[in-house]
Amino acid sequence: MKRYLIAFLKFAVPVGIVAWLLATVRPDQYEQFLERPKNWPLLLAALVIVFTAVAVTFVRWYLLVRALQLRFRLTDAFRLGFLGYLFNFVVVGSIGGDLFKAVFIAREQPGRRAEAVATVMLDRIVGVYALVLLTSAAILGGGIPRPTVEVKTICHLTLACAALGAVAIAVAMLPGFASGPVARFLTRLPKIGRILDRLISALRIYRTRWVTVGITVLMSIGSHALFALAFYFIAQAMFAHVPTLREHLILVPLGMVAGSLPLAPGGFGAFEFAIRELYEIIPADPAVDVAGVLVALVYRLLTILVAAIGVVIYWCSLRAQKHRTRSR
Repeated sequence: MKRYLIAFLKFAVPVGIVAWLLATVRPDQYEQFLERPKNWPLLLAALVIVFTAVAVTFVRWYLLVRALQLRFRLTDAFRLGFLGYLFNFVVVGSIGGDLFKAVFIAREQPGRRAEAVATVMLDRIVGVYALVLLTSAAILGGGIPRPTVEVKTICHLTLACAALGAVAIAVAMLPGFASGPVARFLTRLPKIGRILDRLISALRIYRTRWVTVGITVLMSIGSHALFALAFYFIAQAMFAHVPTLREHLILVPLGMVAGSLPLAPGGFGAFEFAIRELYEIIPADPAVDVAGVLVALVYRLLTILVAAIGVVIYWCSLRAQKHRTRSR
């Protein structure tokens, strides 16, 4: 009975999450979307771009796992990646899905659970730092013509995080960091010392795989740029005068920084508010007239569609995994 209940939950929980996501959209927001003329080919292109950007993050995680020589398939990365992507929508902050990914990959890597969890942690760090780098480059290269106090604060925090991240990377690359007194002290701590020892061992390996880590950073920057391109296509599909692609490379990463704050499940609310404000502040052309909230809503709907596609992929990979287990 327990086995059948678990099997049912594996199918029911993802469907329930998608249904809940659709229910969180207000009826008046659906009406706004349906009433406005739309360029459907551009919206379809935006959907493909969002799916591609999400898929890139799964490949990134796969490379980080394989760098530690753990037994892990690309299909496993997509299976657990989509599961984590679903739970990102229901757990406060953007790290909720990472918690589930860490739990499931640890279960599948007996004997090397700490290293498996370390891959999830590093994957999140790489993704966030790449977002910070892209946002910092856009801030320094493009500039914001009419910044508000709130936007200035986000910009300053972003630049500060980029600088602190660079310092942290430099310190982590020092020869004695992973084997010096600090590392020995951490590994001798009661209860968590053994886990920290495994994490530090993973760090030592990643230091020798710096090319792989560098590739994952570039992949992350590309993924975030794809999200900005998706926003550009969404705006083009519904409005006549929209911000330029360069301006989207500023406003979308800034909005995602705000959405990554642990304020609500999946960044709901904070992300939409930030996008609405940034669409009013960033564009230099006064003719631009874009309802940022509506663009953010369509983006949310596209991410829900991607999550629904992910449910199908999760089910298919789950069946394939069961088939492999039975054939052994």
